[in-house]
Amino acid sequence: MFNYENFSIRPIEINDKNRILQWRNSERVRCNMYNDSLISQQEHDAWFACALAEIPVPYLIFLYEGKGIGFISFRNISAANGRCYWSFYLGEADVPLGAGSVMEFFALDYAFMNLKIRKLCCEVFSFINRGVIKLHEKFGFVQEGRFVDHYLKNDKYEDIVCLAKFGTNWIDERETFKSRLFGKVRN
Repeated sequence: MFNYENFSIRPIEINDKNRILQWRNSERVRCNMYNDSLISQQEHDAWFACALAEIPVPYLIFLYEGKGIGFISFRNISAANGRCYWSFYLGEADVPLGAGSVMEFFALDYAFMNLKIRKLCCEVFSFINRGVIKLHEKFGFVQEGRFVDHYLKNDKYEDIVCLAKFGTNWIDERETFKSRLFGKVRN
């Protein structure tokens, strides 16, 4: 599918079920999610069964040297509007420097080249994810809005930053990102 150097992405498979639940229930990942409660095996099994059946494939595993280290999802895919939302996380803590950037590059390529999305959107908590916001901006995402005091988290209302990227120039941009990115990835 998408493969460069030691990194690749692929659709989720049945063998990923337990790993995704483990990642999603880790405190490191949960603290950045809207739903930060622990997910039961039963809830996860129901979600996973639906996820495997979705076409086009909106759930991907990000791999390094053939080992799953992260998760990418696309949701609310609207063919009529050429738009969808996406999210991602590194499930493993011990990953090569630059892995998050590589994962974002693969996700953008998948969205614009495979899903044929015109506009890719995401929402990010402003209080925790400043680094993620900067990463998105590095790849050309623009802040389109901010939901102030929008979501109750840890007994406090938090802001959500709304970002989007249009795929209009992705063919040209992807080569620039690719040449910058893969020269900097190291263990």
